[in-house]
Amino acid sequence: MRKVTGRLNSAGLVRMLLVVLEVCEGGITSSYVRNDDLSLDMPLDSDVFQVPPGYNAPQQVHITQGDHEGRGVIVSWVTPEEPGSSTVLYWAENNTNLKNQAQGTLLTYHYFNYTSGYIHHCTIHNLEFDTKYYYEVGIGNTTRQFWFTTPPGVGPDVAYTFGLIGDLGQTHDSNRTLTHYELNPTKGQTVLFVGDLSYADDYPFHDNNRWDTWGRFTERNAAYQPWIWTAGNHEIDFVPELGESKPFKPYTNRYFVPYEASHSTSPLWYSIKRASAYIIVLSSYSAYGKYTPQYKWLEKELPKVNRTETPWLIVLMHSPLYNSYAHHYMEGESMRVMYEQWFVKYKVDIIFAGHVHAYERSERISNIAYNIVNGLCSPVSDQSAPVYITIGDGGNLEGLVTEMTEPQPSYSAFREASFGHGIFDIKNRSHAFFSWHRNQDGYAVEADSLWLKNRYWKSLEEQPLATI
Repeated sequence: MRKVTGRLNSAGLVRMLLVVLEVCEGGITSSYVRNDDLSLDMPLDSDVFQVPPGYNAPQQVHITQGDHEGRGVIVSWVTPEEPGSSTVLYWAENNTNLKNQAQGTLLTYHYFNYTSGYIHHCTIHNLEFDTKYYYEVGIGNTTRQFWFTTPPGVGPDVAYTFGLIGDLGQTHDSNRTLTHYELNPTKGQTVLFVGDLSYADDYPFHDNNRWDTWGRFTERNAAYQPWIWTAGNHEIDFVPELGESKPFKPYTNRYFVPYEASHSTSPLWYSIKRASAYIIVLSSYSAYGKYTPQYKWLEKELPKVNRTETPWLIVLMHSPLYNSYAHHYMEGESMRVMYEQWFVKYKVDIIFAGHVHAYERSERISNIAYNIVNGLCSPVSDQSAPVYITIGDGGNLEGLVTEMTEPQPSYSAFREASFGHGIFDIKNRSHAFFSWHRNQDGYAVEADSLWLKNRYWKSLEEQPLATI
């Protein structure tokens, strides 16, 4: 073997530098990085946890979409002392003389040494689109009144604005995130929540009283606009040593979703239409391998999406498929292997996830060529692929993740370890604007933003004209 000696010539040095630049070429790692101190819980006597006055007054009121099209609303609440009434009285703002009633259901559950209050769920059907409604829950002197606005009818050019929140918890930072979202001049009309709600499982014996405090904390927003729920790992609550062997028990008892409307067999995965968006919710912590119920449902669900009717295809999950932080690194890899080829085939526009307690936005990339044998294990640019947004930065007691993989990978466009929320503002069938808002900034400041061009309509525009 010939021994190679001597110095690198200038051409070799340039080639080496180009290789290094190619490997290290990533996006922006923000210089605004907070410390990683744990967030502090708000005291239990804080006003945000206050029990409403009056005996057995309804509390923890929240709403979500109640059907597939957006003409239904599920109203949920808790009465702490006795069942009371499961009836919702509601009326349109423009017709106060016509008051309607809907009858709900009642349930309770036990978890270790905790017994829930009386949990009510009531679905209101056949509402008018784009209409403000008032509704009342409770009886006697303890009725409480709220309101919501239904979305516009489903259509390709219907503008609509979604808020994005994940991994919220109930700390001082959680309160800042929710306040920041509420005061954002670009008003979100519906929250897409990407999992990890109360963090009750972080307290001794999975203290379910913390589900109650969280419900009272979020009521100020969730009673007035729908929150579209995604289950995270902190909703699993599977603790056989405490005698609790049914996963997701507190979550599924408290947070109903319209899963049957999309022919799902589980409330942990489902879909809805809202304005010009088709939203698919997946469960990172339910079986999703080949031939599982979730796999078979998604396999049938994606071809159903009519992009001429709902051009914006959004997927929600908890564990991100792409993540360049050290914490939870590659935890979503097995789901990516199963489903990424479908996301590219059906041109999903954007995928929102949480889990990582920080913010990150990806380029449009895919890794569908990788088959473990061919060695093609690096993501490549793919304009049919979604943008991936990790937004698990709501403010929970576990604090921020500040340790990142280095160098920043090429698929990572922007990342920052700060608490905040997102806004996904659909303008029409072809364009939408995403912005991320750091809690420390003024309410209108966009710490990161991106114009998105719809994948379906973009691909149509790029098709060659037919020749005669």
